[in-house]
Amino acid sequence: MHRSAHVDTFCRDHLPPPAQQPDFVFDLPELHYPDRLNCAVALLDGAIARFGADRPCLRTTDETWTYGELDARSSRIAHVLVDEFGLRPGNRVMLRGPNNPWTVAAWLAVVKAGGVAVTVMPLLRAKEIAELVALTATGLVLSDHRFATDLPDGVPSLLYGGDGPDDLVARCTAKPDSFASVDTAADDVALLAPTSGTTGRPKATMHYHRDVLACADTFARHVLKPEPDDVFTGTPPIGFTFGLGGLVVFPMRFGASTFLVERATPEELADTVAAHGVTVLFTAPTAYKAMLAAGKARELAGLRRCVSAGEHLPPSTWEHFRRETGLRIINGIGGTELLHIFISAADDDIRPGATGKAVPGFRAAVLDEDGNPAPDGVPGRLAVKGPTGCRYLADPRQLDYVRDGWNLTGDTYVRDADGYFWFQARNDDMIISSGYNIAGPEVEAALLDHPDVAETAVVGAPDPDRGAIAHAFVVLRAGAPADPAKAAELQAFVKSVIAPYKYPRRVEFVAELPKTPSGKVQRFKLRAQVRERSPGAITAGDALIP
Repeated sequence: MHRSAHVDTFCRDHLPPPAQQPDFVFDLPELHYPDRLNCAVALLDGAIARFGADRPCLRTTDETWTYGELDARSSRIAHVLVDEFGLRPGNRVMLRGPNNPWTVAAWLAVVKAGGVAVTVMPLLRAKEIAELVALTATGLVLSDHRFATDLPDGVPSLLYGGDGPDDLVARCTAKPDSFASVDTAADDVALLAPTSGTTGRPKATMHYHRDVLACADTFARHVLKPEPDDVFTGTPPIGFTFGLGGLVVFPMRFGASTFLVERATPEELADTVAAHGVTVLFTAPTAYKAMLAAGKARELAGLRRCVSAGEHLPPSTWEHFRRETGLRIINGIGGTELLHIFISAADDDIRPGATGKAVPGFRAAVLDEDGNPAPDGVPGRLAVKGPTGCRYLADPRQLDYVRDGWNLTGDTYVRDADGYFWFQARNDDMIISSGYNIAGPEVEAALLDHPDVAETAVVGAPDPDRGAIAHAFVVLRAGAPADPAKAAELQAFVKSVIAPYKYPRRVEFVAELPKTPSGKVQRFKLRAQVRERSPGAITAGDALIP
């Protein structure tokens, strides 16, 4: 490790021991970063040096900020943090706000000042925020003024976007528009990113300054291939690393701009693409499907790139989108633990249904239960290593995620002879029923092919005869009858498209699926529901996880 600039050593003191960290790989020359590196400075100064301070950076329906303006405003915020709140290098600052320019400026300001940004979803509630404040020992919360009600007691907070004299925006007016950014080490922690909560108790992942650039210099540079004139937009929150990368880091690394939307339905998102010349779109698979269902294919004609991650992209959605728009969605798998996407493919390299190949800069393998490489075509645990990797903040689950130098993502995959990786299931989504392995996502993909199914999630339900059965939670399209006849119709439909033993023996119609603020389905909540309905049944840990 290099000489740290952190006066507050909390993050470094709580890193996993070196023996528990994954192997880090820096095969590409662009990943050879200098020992001293502040990623906020690299993003802003790099773009200004190449394209000029007047280049558009952040756009909304009301205004456009240039790179120079973003640099100046983030510098003023940094002065407020240091001069008025005593921020010292290494202090943690929680950021809670929607996707707007001041949220981006605040993130850059914290990093410029040598602080550690703790990014959270704006819609988290008081209990969740308090847990993260305690976990990360956060000393200051920066929040959009519209999300002030759930902030924890006993921690100073600074609101932005309001009208009062104490608002951050007002405080900035008297501050200089330049700031002597802290000369951090490349391996100083810049970001604590909480996992999005699909498995219950939160974890905080620790990422260095070099990691922030590495996610752009791997997936974005080699797969997405942004162009300086691109206009990005999307729905993932900046508090989620998928959104931070796709809407802030990637466009800034390549001199492009981002049209920020605080919230948008799929229909509104398509209209935004058409109205504002968007060329690169980041969103979830369900949004792509919903845009087509709303008849919005024409509004997407100006797109050059579409990226899907966060949930498995069903092949039927990919094919339907290509037929309607001519666009090939770039599928990918990433994770908060590795910051962003590490397996993907674009253009002619895409094989529909496959996630893709290891992104340049990363290595990936499918391992058997003994940790050895599984033969091609045989399912196993996905293992990844590269320039980024899992470092949990003081969490014993580090030992589960990192083994023998590999990051174990918790996914079951098959690799083919050409090096493409094919998603089978989350490891805890594999249902063993009467000795048969049933991958929940495969059943979900079959159900989604039915025109009456808007969304679905399939989990294993304990069963005294079979050990477990596939239980489908289904959200129907508007107007479709939620009755036993429809359930039987869906069961027969699944039997007609995949092996009959995989059909959902129970179909439960629901108005909505439980989701995290980033849009991921919280299957652990659905599993808990079905277990509670089966008193005395064997537990999911005994019966449902291979």
